[in-house]
Amino acid sequence: MAGIFAAVRQSRRMCAAAGRLAAGLALVAVSACNTGSVLSLEPAVDVGSQTSTVPQYTGLQKLVPSNPYMTQAAYPRMDEPMSPVEQMPASETDCRQQLKRLDVAFTDLAPIHEGQCGIDYPVKVSAIGNIQMKPAATLTCDMAATFAGWTKNELVPSARWRYFSGVKTIHQGSSYSCRNIAGEGVLSEHGKANALDVMSIELNNGDDIDVRKPGLFAFRTRGFLNNVRADGCQYFTTVLGPGYNYDHRNHFHFDIKNRKNGYRACR
Repeated sequence: MAGIFAAVRQSRRMCAAAGRLAAGLALVAVSACNTGSVLSLEPAVDVGSQTSTVPQYTGLQKLVPSNPYMTQAAYPRMDEPMSPVEQMPASETDCRQQLKRLDVAFTDLAPIHEGQCGIDYPVKVSAIGNIQMKPAATLTCDMAATFAGWTKNELVPSARWRYFSGVKTIHQGSSYSCRNIAGEGVLSEHGKANALDVMSIELNNGDDIDVRKPGLFAFRTRGFLNNVRADGCQYFTTVLGPGYNYDHRNHFHFDIKNRKNGYRACR
């Protein structure tokens, strides 16, 4: 009889031990699914697909953790460099050689893409020989080369002939600009970096020739502006200026828009 009671007590001790073991395993399972502390009752953080625990930032990123230009290691993230020159199409490489022959001061820019606007291989022109471009103009290489040719072959000789002076600065009002033609739903050539607006021409002798329609007795200024405007039609496919419409009352618009049958708009 005593042996039977001893067996029962042993069985109860084993059941109690098994219960404690099961409870311990359950506690481990719960803590494994929880980012907080079970014993201290800290709130849990969902680590599923929608939210996650906040990372521990270090270094500079601790100050600006949301800055997209800071990496997890807190090093500044650099912008993507532009494609090297050797990856440009042959036509772009040849065009840049032409810019150098024309003594154009320029820098290559990274591609620009803004909706329907953009340019794959832009250049920023700051000078043509000794003539400053203010501000520097962002253009296609073809437009830059065309404008440089007009400047050297037409603008400079005309200024020397009529004013006995060289050209110091070309003041431009718009080069690349993502916009439509005023009053129309058509993309402007400015949105392709194929256009440049000239506001005034500053000479070495101090004269600053405004492109706006000159006064009735400004014979020299009128002759100079008429000459360079007409000569531009040999270089550009579009030449617009004062007298064409109100939008062009104060500048010359030059562009190299590609039209059917080689049509040119000089107005």
